[in-house]
Amino acid sequence: MATTAVDVKELASSYIFIADMPGLKHSDIKVQVENDNVLKISGERRRDDAVQDGEVKYVRVERSAGKFMRKFNLPANANLDAISAACQDGLLTIIVPKTPPPDIYRPRTFDVNVTGSGC
Repeated sequence: MATTAVDVKELASSYIFIADMPGLKHSDIKVQVENDNVLKISGERRRDDAVQDGEVKYVRVERSAGKFMRKFNLPANANLDAISAACQDGLLTIIVPKTPPPDIYRPRTFDVNVTGSGC
């Protein structure tokens, strides 16, 4: 199984995954979230062996081909409902927004109005 290089950046409001996908169409790439916390990037690179005059004989093979898959554990503050992905110029960019942090609990003090005709 082939691999693909991925950079992961953390910004104030999101996590960004950037993966090398040279020569692939967006229809060749699959992005999924498994088990509510695992980002899975998969697909397949194929070799173009179409030759009109007989067999293909490779003199050197450096570009990987075959199925690939990468998995990343997402942090608890990942907003799974707002994940987006786009593939352009050989780069797959996946944006995983962060959920806003919960408000800090601050105890309150307030007066309650007491009514009645006497105690």
